[in-house]
Amino acid sequence: MTISSIVRRLLLGLVIGAAALWLALNRHSLDPALIESAVRDTGLWAPAGHVVLFAVGTVLFVPGSLFGLAGGVLFGPVWGTILNLAGATLGATAAFLVARYVAADWVRQRAGGRLARLIAGVEGEGWRFVALMRLMPLVPFNLLNYALGLTRIPLVAYVLASLICMAPGTLAYTWLGYAGREAIAGNDAAIRYGLIGFALLAAIAFLPRLVSRLRDAEKPDWIEAGELAARLDGAGGVAVVDVRGPDEFTGALGHIGGALNLPMSELPRRAQDLAPFANKPVVLVCHTDRRSAQAAVLLHEAGFRDVRVLRGGMVRWNEAGLPVEADEEGA
Repeated sequence: MTISSIVRRLLLGLVIGAAALWLALNRHSLDPALIESAVRDTGLWAPAGHVVLFAVGTVLFVPGSLFGLAGGVLFGPVWGTILNLAGATLGATAAFLVARYVAADWVRQRAGGRLARLIAGVEGEGWRFVALMRLMPLVPFNLLNYALGLTRIPLVAYVLASLICMAPGTLAYTWLGYAGREAIAGNDAAIRYGLIGFALLAAIAFLPRLVSRLRDAEKPDWIEAGELAARLDGAGGVAVVDVRGPDEFTGALGHIGGALNLPMSELPRRAQDLAPFANKPVVLVCHTDRRSAQAAVLLHEAGFRDVRVLRGGMVRWNEAGLPVEADEEGA
Protein backbone atom coordinates (compact mmCIF):
# COMPACT_ATOMS: atom_id res chain seq x y z
CA MET A 1 0.00 0.00 0.00
CA THR A 2 1.46 3.35 -1.04
CA ILE A 3 1.76 6.41 1.19
CA SER A 4 -0.75 8.32 -0.93
CA SER A 5 -3.36 5.57 -0.56
CA ILE A 6 -2.78 5.50 3.21
CA VAL A 7 -3.25 9.27 3.37
CA ARG A 8 -6.48 9.04 1.36
CA ARG A 9 -7.82 6.33 3.67
CA LEU A 10 -6.95 8.40 6.73
CA LEU A 11 -8.65 11.47 5.28
CA LEU A 12 -11.72 9.44 4.43
CA GLY A 13 -11.80 8.04 7.97
CA LEU A 14 -11.52 11.55 9.41
CA VAL A 15 -14.36 12.79 7.22
CA ILE A 16 -16.61 9.91 8.25
CA GLY A 17 -15.66 10.37 11.90
CA ALA A 18 -16.37 14.10 11.76
CA ALA A 19 -19.70 13.44 10.08
CA ALA A 20 -20.65 10.91 12.75
CA LEU A 21 -19.70 13.35 15.52
CA TRP A 22 -21.73 16.12 13.91
CA LEU A 23 -24.74 13.82 13.59
CA ALA A 24 -24.47 12.85 17.24
CA LEU A 25 -24.36 16.49 18.37
CA ASN A 26 -27.17 17.57 16.07
CA ARG A 27 -29.51 14.66 16.37
CA HIS A 28 -32.41 16.94 17.26
CA SER A 29 -32.21 18.58 13.81
CA LEU A 30 -32.38 15.31 11.88
CA ASP A 31 -36.14 14.91 11.88
CA PRO A 32 -36.99 13.25 8.52
CA ALA A 33 -39.80 15.72 8.03
CA LEU A 34 -37.38 18.64 8.45
CA ILE A 35 -34.91 17.11 5.99
CA GLU A 36 -37.63 16.51 3.38
CA SER A 37 -38.91 20.04 3.88
CA ALA A 38 -35.44 21.54 3.46
CA VAL A 39 -34.87 19.55 0.27
CA ARG A 40 -38.23 20.62 -1.15
CA ASP A 41 -37.49 24.27 -0.41
CA THR A 42 -34.45 24.19 -2.71
CA GLY A 43 -36.55 23.04 -5.67
CA LEU A 44 -34.55 21.31 -8.37
CA TRP A 45 -31.23 22.65 -7.13
CA ALA A 46 -30.76 19.95 -4.49
CA PRO A 47 -31.27 16.86 -6.73
CA ALA A 48 -29.42 18.43 -9.66
CA GLY A 49 -26.54 19.47 -7.42
CA HIS A 50 -26.34 15.99 -5.91
CA VAL A 51 -26.11 14.37 -9.36
CA VAL A 52 -23.44 16.83 -10.51
CA LEU A 53 -21.39 16.46 -7.31
CA PHE A 54 -21.63 12.68 -7.54
CA ALA A 55 -20.40 12.78 -11.16
CA VAL A 56 -17.54 15.18 -10.43
CA GLY A 57 -16.57 13.19 -7.35
CA THR A 58 -16.41 10.01 -9.42
CA VAL A 59 -14.00 11.63 -11.88
CA LEU A 60 -11.89 12.90 -8.97
CA PHE A 61 -11.75 9.49 -7.20
CA VAL A 62 -14.04 10.46 -4.31
CA PRO A 63 -15.59 7.23 -2.91
CA GLY A 64 -19.03 6.77 -4.41
CA SER A 65 -20.33 5.15 -1.23
CA LEU A 66 -20.32 8.57 0.45
CA PHE A 67 -22.62 10.02 -2.18
CA GLY A 68 -24.74 6.87 -2.12
CA LEU A 69 -25.33 7.18 1.62
CA ALA A 70 -25.93 10.92 1.32
CA GLY A 71 -28.53 10.35 -1.39
CA GLY A 72 -30.47 8.06 0.94
CA VAL A 73 -30.29 10.57 3.77
CA LEU A 74 -31.39 13.56 1.67
CA PHE A 75 -33.85 12.11 -0.81
CA GLY A 76 -35.12 8.84 0.63
CA PRO A 77 -34.90 5.33 -0.80
CA VAL A 78 -36.68 5.84 -4.13
CA TRP A 79 -35.54 9.24 -5.38
CA GLY A 80 -32.19 8.74 -3.66
CA THR A 81 -31.58 5.57 -5.70
CA ILE A 82 -32.59 7.28 -8.95
CA LEU A 83 -30.38 10.31 -8.33
CA ASN A 84 -27.45 8.23 -7.09
CA LEU A 85 -27.64 5.99 -10.14
CA ALA A 86 -27.78 9.01 -12.44
CA GLY A 87 -24.75 10.61 -10.79
CA ALA A 88 -22.75 7.37 -10.74
CA THR A 89 -23.50 6.62 -14.39
CA LEU A 90 -22.71 10.17 -15.50
CA GLY A 91 -19.42 10.18 -13.59
CA ALA A 92 -18.44 6.69 -14.79
CA THR A 93 -19.10 7.75 -18.38
CA ALA A 94 -17.06 10.93 -18.00
CA ALA A 95 -14.08 9.03 -16.54
CA PHE A 96 -14.34 6.41 -19.30
CA LEU A 97 -14.24 9.10 -22.00
CA VAL A 98 -11.33 10.91 -20.36
CA ALA A 99 -9.30 7.70 -20.32
CA ARG A 100 -10.27 6.80 -23.89
CA TYR A 101 -9.45 10.10 -25.56
CA VAL A 102 -6.58 11.30 -23.36
CA ALA A 103 -4.58 8.19 -22.43
CA ALA A 104 -5.78 5.19 -24.46
CA ASP A 105 -3.50 5.57 -27.50
CA TRP A 106 -0.46 6.31 -25.36
CA VAL A 107 -1.06 3.23 -23.20
CA ARG A 108 -1.70 0.98 -26.19
CA GLN A 109 1.56 2.00 -27.85
CA ARG A 110 3.48 1.09 -24.74
CA ALA A 111 1.44 -1.90 -23.67
CA GLY A 112 3.49 -4.99 -24.16
CA GLY A 113 2.94 -8.66 -23.55
CA ARG A 114 0.67 -9.28 -20.58
CA LEU A 115 -1.09 -5.90 -20.59
CA ALA A 116 -1.81 -6.10 -24.31
CA ARG A 117 -3.28 -9.60 -23.88
CA LEU A 118 -5.31 -8.42 -20.89
CA ILE A 119 -6.82 -5.57 -22.90
CA ALA A 120 -7.57 -7.93 -25.79
CA GLY A 121 -9.25 -10.36 -23.42
CA VAL A 122 -11.41 -7.64 -21.89
CA GLU A 123 -12.43 -6.44 -25.35
CA GLY A 124 -13.36 -9.99 -26.27
CA GLU A 125 -15.74 -10.18 -23.31
CA GLY A 126 -17.15 -6.68 -23.99
CA TRP A 127 -20.18 -5.68 -21.95
CA ARG A 128 -20.09 -8.98 -20.04
CA PHE A 129 -16.82 -7.96 -18.40
CA VAL A 130 -18.27 -4.55 -17.51
CA ALA A 131 -21.34 -6.19 -16.00
CA LEU A 132 -19.31 -8.63 -13.91
CA MET A 133 -17.01 -5.91 -12.58
CA ARG A 134 -19.97 -3.69 -11.66
CA LEU A 135 -21.42 -6.51 -9.59
CA MET A 136 -18.18 -6.89 -7.61
CA PRO A 137 -18.25 -4.44 -4.68
CA LEU A 138 -14.56 -5.06 -3.93
CA VAL A 139 -13.41 -3.77 -7.34
CA PRO A 140 -12.48 -0.04 -7.00
CA PHE A 141 -15.31 1.76 -8.77
CA ASN A 142 -13.41 4.94 -9.70
CA LEU A 143 -10.30 3.15 -10.95
CA LEU A 144 -12.37 0.69 -12.97
CA ASN A 145 -13.99 3.53 -14.94
CA TYR A 146 -10.61 4.73 -16.19
CA ALA A 147 -9.27 1.22 -16.79
CA LEU A 148 -12.22 0.30 -19.01
CA GLY A 149 -11.66 3.48 -21.00
CA LEU A 150 -8.36 2.01 -22.20
CA THR A 151 -10.21 -0.74 -24.06
CA ARG A 152 -12.27 -0.61 -27.25
CA ILE A 153 -15.49 -1.59 -25.51
CA PRO A 154 -18.29 0.41 -27.24
CA LEU A 155 -19.49 3.41 -25.25
CA VAL A 156 -23.17 2.46 -25.49
CA ALA A 157 -22.49 -1.08 -24.24
CA TYR A 158 -20.36 0.31 -21.39
CA VAL A 159 -23.01 2.82 -20.30
CA LEU A 160 -25.93 0.37 -20.45
CA ALA A 161 -24.05 -2.42 -18.66
CA SER A 162 -22.90 0.04 -15.99
CA LEU A 163 -26.36 1.53 -15.52
CA ILE A 164 -28.08 -1.83 -15.12
CA CYS A 165 -25.45 -3.59 -13.03
CA MET A 166 -24.73 -0.66 -10.71
CA ALA A 167 -28.42 -0.50 -9.75
CA PRO A 168 -28.34 -3.21 -7.02
CA GLY A 169 -25.33 -1.71 -5.24
CA THR A 170 -26.73 1.81 -5.58
CA LEU A 171 -30.03 0.69 -4.08
CA ALA A 172 -28.22 -0.99 -1.19
CA TYR A 173 -26.16 2.07 -0.23
CA THR A 174 -29.19 4.35 -0.60
CA TRP A 175 -31.24 2.16 1.70
CA LEU A 176 -28.42 2.13 4.25
CA GLY A 177 -28.27 5.93 4.18
CA TYR A 178 -32.02 6.14 4.58
CA ALA A 179 -31.91 3.62 7.44
CA GLY A 180 -29.25 5.68 9.21
CA ARG A 181 -31.37 8.80 8.90
CA GLU A 182 -34.42 7.04 10.32
CA ALA A 183 -32.42 5.45 13.14
CA ILE A 184 -31.04 8.78 14.27
CA ALA A 185 -34.56 10.20 14.13
CA GLY A 186 -35.77 7.39 16.42
CA ASN A 187 -37.84 5.51 13.83
CA ASP A 188 -38.22 1.84 14.82
CA ALA A 189 -38.57 0.85 11.17
CA ALA A 190 -34.91 1.83 10.63
CA ILE A 191 -33.77 -1.66 11.63
CA ARG A 192 -35.84 -3.15 8.84
CA TYR A 193 -34.47 -0.66 6.33
CA GLY A 194 -30.92 -1.39 7.42
CA LEU A 195 -31.38 -5.14 7.14
CA ILE A 196 -32.72 -4.71 3.60
CA GLY A 197 -29.62 -2.70 2.67
CA PHE A 198 -27.23 -5.21 4.19
CA ALA A 199 -29.09 -8.08 2.53
CA LEU A 200 -28.68 -6.40 -0.86
CA LEU A 201 -24.95 -5.89 -0.27
CA ALA A 202 -24.58 -9.53 0.78
CA ALA A 203 -26.41 -10.70 -2.34
CA ILE A 204 -24.17 -8.55 -4.53
CA ALA A 205 -21.06 -9.92 -2.80
CA PHE A 206 -22.04 -13.55 -3.54
CA LEU A 207 -23.44 -12.97 -7.03
CA PRO A 208 -20.03 -12.80 -8.83
CA ARG A 209 -19.01 -16.10 -7.22
CA LEU A 210 -22.21 -17.71 -8.47
CA VAL A 211 -21.69 -16.31 -11.96
CA SER A 212 -18.07 -17.49 -11.91
CA ARG A 213 -19.11 -21.03 -10.97
CA LEU A 214 -21.69 -21.13 -13.75
CA ARG A 215 -19.10 -19.93 -16.24
CA ASP A 216 -16.49 -22.43 -14.99
CA ALA A 217 -18.95 -25.23 -15.75
CA GLU A 218 -18.96 -24.13 -19.39
CA LYS A 219 -15.22 -23.53 -19.77
CA PRO A 220 -13.79 -25.25 -22.84
CA ASP A 221 -10.64 -27.32 -23.14
CA TRP A 222 -7.81 -25.04 -24.20
CA ILE A 223 -4.82 -25.53 -26.44
CA GLU A 224 -1.88 -23.13 -26.58
CA ALA A 225 -0.53 -21.72 -29.84
CA GLY A 226 2.79 -23.53 -29.54
CA GLU A 227 1.16 -26.89 -28.87
CA LEU A 228 -1.18 -26.51 -31.85
CA ALA A 229 1.72 -25.56 -34.13
CA ALA A 230 3.64 -28.65 -33.03
CA ARG A 231 0.65 -30.92 -33.68
CA LEU A 232 0.12 -29.41 -37.13
CA ASP A 233 3.79 -29.96 -37.98
CA GLY A 234 3.63 -33.54 -36.81
CA ALA A 235 1.25 -36.37 -37.57
CA GLY A 236 -1.34 -35.41 -34.98
CA GLY A 237 -4.25 -35.35 -37.41
CA VAL A 238 -5.94 -32.29 -35.92
CA ALA A 239 -8.65 -30.30 -37.74
CA VAL A 240 -8.60 -26.50 -37.37
CA VAL A 241 -11.93 -24.70 -37.73
CA ASP A 242 -11.89 -20.90 -37.90
CA VAL A 243 -15.26 -19.43 -36.82
CA ARG A 244 -14.53 -15.84 -37.85
CA GLY A 245 -16.23 -14.14 -40.76
CA PRO A 246 -14.73 -14.45 -44.26
CA ASP A 247 -13.39 -10.88 -44.13
CA GLU A 248 -11.51 -11.65 -40.91
CA PHE A 249 -10.34 -15.01 -42.23
CA THR A 250 -8.47 -13.30 -45.07
CA GLY A 251 -7.84 -10.07 -43.16
CA ALA A 252 -4.86 -8.58 -41.40
CA LEU A 253 -4.35 -11.42 -38.91
CA GLY A 254 -4.64 -14.04 -41.64
CA HIS A 255 -5.54 -17.64 -40.82
CA ILE A 256 -3.83 -20.90 -39.95
CA GLY A 257 -2.85 -22.92 -43.00
CA GLY A 258 -5.36 -25.65 -43.81
CA ALA A 259 -8.06 -24.19 -41.55
CA LEU A 260 -11.71 -24.57 -42.49
CA ASN A 261 -13.58 -21.25 -42.39
CA LEU A 262 -16.98 -21.86 -40.83
CA PRO A 263 -18.37 -18.55 -39.44
CA MET A 264 -19.99 -18.69 -36.01
CA SER A 265 -23.26 -17.35 -37.41
CA GLU A 266 -23.48 -20.29 -39.83
CA LEU A 267 -22.31 -23.01 -37.46
CA PRO A 268 -25.75 -24.15 -36.17
CA ARG A 269 -27.04 -24.93 -39.68
CA ARG A 270 -23.72 -26.15 -41.14
CA ALA A 271 -22.59 -28.46 -38.36
CA GLN A 272 -22.85 -31.35 -40.81
CA ASP A 273 -19.87 -29.88 -42.70
CA LEU A 274 -17.74 -31.03 -39.77
CA ALA A 275 -18.93 -34.66 -39.97
CA PRO A 276 -15.60 -35.82 -41.52
CA PHE A 277 -13.84 -34.54 -38.38
CA ALA A 278 -16.11 -36.33 -35.89
CA ASN A 279 -13.45 -38.90 -35.02
CA LYS A 280 -10.44 -36.58 -34.85
CA PRO A 281 -9.44 -33.69 -32.59
CA VAL A 282 -11.01 -30.35 -33.56
CA VAL A 283 -9.42 -27.01 -32.65
CA LEU A 284 -11.61 -23.91 -32.87
CA VAL A 285 -10.11 -20.51 -33.64
CA CYS A 286 -11.41 -16.92 -33.72
CA HIS A 287 -10.02 -13.39 -33.17
CA THR A 288 -9.36 -13.95 -29.45
CA ASP A 289 -11.24 -16.96 -28.10
CA ARG A 290 -14.71 -15.72 -27.21
CA ARG A 291 -16.58 -16.93 -30.29
CA SER A 292 -14.62 -20.16 -30.49
CA ALA A 293 -15.54 -20.94 -26.86
CA GLN A 294 -19.20 -20.51 -27.76
CA ALA A 295 -18.69 -22.71 -30.82
CA ALA A 296 -17.17 -25.41 -28.58
CA VAL A 297 -20.42 -25.58 -26.60
CA LEU A 298 -22.39 -26.05 -29.82
CA LEU A 299 -20.10 -28.81 -31.06
CA HIS A 300 -20.25 -30.63 -27.73
CA GLU A 301 -24.03 -30.53 -27.95
CA ALA A 302 -23.79 -31.90 -31.51
CA GLY A 303 -21.85 -34.92 -30.28
CA PHE A 304 -18.22 -33.90 -30.82
CA ARG A 305 -16.10 -35.03 -27.89
CA ASP A 306 -12.51 -33.97 -28.65
CA VAL A 307 -12.93 -30.20 -29.09
CA ARG A 308 -10.42 -27.59 -27.99
CA VAL A 309 -10.20 -23.81 -28.24
CA LEU A 310 -7.04 -21.96 -29.24
CA ARG A 311 -6.32 -19.72 -26.27
CA GLY A 312 -6.00 -16.12 -27.39
CA GLY A 313 -7.05 -17.00 -30.95
CA MET A 314 -5.32 -15.44 -33.93
CA VAL A 315 -4.12 -12.56 -31.78
CA ARG A 316 -2.02 -14.95 -29.67
CA TRP A 317 -0.99 -16.95 -32.77
CA ASN A 318 0.38 -13.80 -34.43
CA GLU A 319 2.09 -12.65 -31.24
CA ALA A 320 3.93 -15.97 -31.18
CA GLY A 321 5.21 -15.31 -34.72
CA LEU A 322 3.65 -18.48 -36.11
CA PRO A 323 2.95 -18.76 -39.88
CA VAL A 324 -0.32 -17.51 -41.32
CA GLU A 325 -2.02 -17.37 -44.70
CA ALA A 326 -4.18 -14.48 -45.90
CA ASP A 327 -4.76 -14.86 -49.62
CA GLU A 328 -6.69 -18.10 -49.81
CA GLU A 329 -9.24 -19.94 -47.74
CA GLY A 330 -8.44 -23.24 -46.15
CA ALA A 331 -10.42 -26.33 -46.97
